[in-house]
Amino acid sequence: MSDSKIRVMIVDDSLTLRTMFKKSLTDTEFYTVAEAADGGEALEKYKEHRPDLVVMDIVMPEVDGVTALSNIIDFDPEAKVIMVSSLGSKDKVLESIKKGAKNFIMKPFERDTLLQALKKAYEGRV
Repeated sequence: MSDSKIRVMIVDDSLTLRTMFKKSLTDTEFYTVAEAADGGEALEKYKEHRPDLVVMDIVMPEVDGVTALSNIIDFDPEAKVIMVSSLGSKDKVLESIKKGAKNFIMKPFERDTLLQALKKAYEGRV
């Protein structure tokens, strides 16, 4: 992979959704550098790969996205994390933003919405 591409880590307990995210990044300035299936694995992979951006589901078994976000921000206060949520998680979205998430995307998402959110977060525009 080219060093000029923006490295993204995808965190979701659904393999199908991780695959959809990866496909959405095809032929863009972004590429998937790592994947994690839960929040605990997310912190480990973040430390290992140091991605430019993280796209993370809020609702996951074991360690949820809000807890994983806190752990990642504690480790790297400059981390750029975008949370993914369904309509039923409004309170969790607000909590995530307060804890340092740069943006959020609602499920189901459109490819353009994802790419715009990634671009804004990477450029520091919220």
